[in-house]
Amino acid sequence: MLWCCQAVNIGQDEEFEMSISHHIRNYYEQLVAEEILRQLKDQPLDAEVRRDSEYMADVACVALNRLPPRYIRHEVDMAFYMSPDELVSTRDSIERTVAEAILFVAEHSRKD
Repeated sequence: MLWCCQAVNIGQDEEFEMSISHHIRNYYEQLVAEEILRQLKDQPLDAEVRRDSEYMADVACVALNRLPPRYIRHEVDMAFYMSPDELVSTRDSIERTVAEAILFVAEHSRKD
């Protein structure tokens, strides 16, 4: 049963539409997007490739699929629960995974 699409009865016949996509997100999504932009500005790619949203989306999908999912409601949730060593380890993992994703997409892109 998909609870995210159900109406939940609250109080006196008030209905509240639950939508999971408005309440949680993958912690890595924003960090991966920022890291892609950071790494691409240092890559010897032409400006057109760096601005191509399809290319960046492909890199993001490859990177996110290689990272473990970490769902949060608020950004502060992760900062509060992670030690400084875990934060550094997470940053290093994101940096490495995005670099690998950029190489993967470059090697597997169709040459139309």
